[in-house]
Amino acid sequence: MQVTRETISQLAWDKMDGLLPCTVQHALTGEVLMLGYMSADAVSETLQQQCVTFYSRSKQRLWTKGESSGNTLQLQGIYSDCDLDALLVTALPNGSTCHLGTRSCFADAPAPLLQQLNNVIASRKDADPQSSYTAKLFNAGVKRAAQKVGEEGVEVALAAAVKDIDELHNESADLLYHLLVVLQASDTDLEAVLKVLQQRQG
Repeated sequence: MQVTRETISQLAWDKMDGLLPCTVQHALTGEVLMLGYMSADAVSETLQQQCVTFYSRSKQRLWTKGESSGNTLQLQGIYSDCDLDALLVTALPNGSTCHLGTRSCFADAPAPLLQQLNNVIASRKDADPQSSYTAKLFNAGVKRAAQKVGEEGVEVALAAAVKDIDELHNESADLLYHLLVVLQASDTDLEAVLKVLQQRQG
């Protein structure tokens, strides 16, 4: 169920002693960012301010993520599970989510696959060109990477036209990889593209 101001009271507050566990997920990449707890007032405040607010069990009060650091979580949606006793919040982070300075409080957990690939590509942007194909592409410049996107796009189209599904899968993987390289070489990244797709859904 999508949680709105009208449906807050339907959640299983009595069952959970007034606090529901809340998992926060990156609205674009799907990465799990953190876990907190929400009271009914925290849910209401989150919906009103569009900035994720929890109930701090240590401070015994409402606590808006980033109220001190500025690393807020911009609300995209709140959803309950099937038993109405756990919440999933989708949000867009402004800066790092974890107080340790990492993108996620689950820093050692693997990111979604495309995000993993994007992170690896980004890490090789300034690497020795002899160390990897990715570093060599960056060293050759954005025009070379863009040329590879064009070549792989043609290969995807040809594989689809002749209905070679295995080749279509392989060439599509090559196209996605080279597209991520071009984005990084152009000083932008996957999230910017996902944001455009999100806006188009509206």
